[in-house]
Amino acid sequence: MPTHPAIATGHTAVITGAADGIGLAAARRYLSLGMTVVLADIQAEKLASAVTALDAGDRVLAVLTDVADPVAVTALRDQALARFGAVHVLMNNAGMGGGGSALENPERWRRLLEVNLFGVINGVQAFGAMMVAQGEPGLIINTGSKQGITTPPGDTAYNVSKAGVKVLTEGLQHSLRNTPDCQVSAHLLVPGYTFTGMTSRGQTEKPAAAWTADQVVDFMLARIADDVFYIICPDNDVDPATDASRIRWAAEDVASARPPLSRWHPDYKAAFEAFLIQDRER
Repeated sequence: MPTHPAIATGHTAVITGAADGIGLAAARRYLSLGMTVVLADIQAEKLASAVTALDAGDRVLAVLTDVADPVAVTALRDQALARFGAVHVLMNNAGMGGGGSALENPERWRRLLEVNLFGVINGVQAFGAMMVAQGEPGLIINTGSKQGITTPPGDTAYNVSKAGVKVLTEGLQHSLRNTPDCQVSAHLLVPGYTFTGMTSRGQTEKPAAAWTADQVVDFMLARIADDVFYIICPDNDVDPATDASRIRWAAEDVASARPPLSRWHPDYKAAFEAFLIQDRER
């Protein structure tokens, strides 16, 4: 499989939320491609277990990190540079769910935004300028969510955080592509239903509808190799055409002055279902 030039033997990837799920799967894949990796996570025991499972000796550095703390993220950068000399791939992947609706849980909202949104901001601001200044190919990959694009009812706090990550990453890529001689690009990773520690909810077996974290990483690397910014991952239940139709319908709420979240509004149920059929036939 062709890869981006930042993903090369001897290069270094820094991954937050790396103790399990997509972060750990990415670490395995980068190591298999000859890279060194820095694993950052707030869960000390899981982080130690991840290092043991990877069994890659001095090619792995683990750094206990709360991404919500900009001082901790700067320290993560400094430790990565001290150990490996440069950073070529940054994956801002750490996240949490369970924030709640617009009318509840103000403290949970605050913590979720600090991790999911400010954690990504902290990573971009600690690493971004340094990676550009290195003068080498680089990648900044921020993990978003379909919930940050179509914003379904339910966990509004999570939706807000991931919508913020989308806008941040779009603006970051615009800045990078307008920076003279910059070899760093940004990409928005949008997983589908993926079986991870955060989504398992106590289940030990992967549901049939879900992708594995390894499938997400494989898809991500293939899309990055093709210079795709919006990496919208399917899963075993939702195909790319359905994702595209749902995204178009959500955008049309604004353009057509429909009620917000009209996809879930009873007055628009039939119209949405008809739109899905028509859109797939275009």
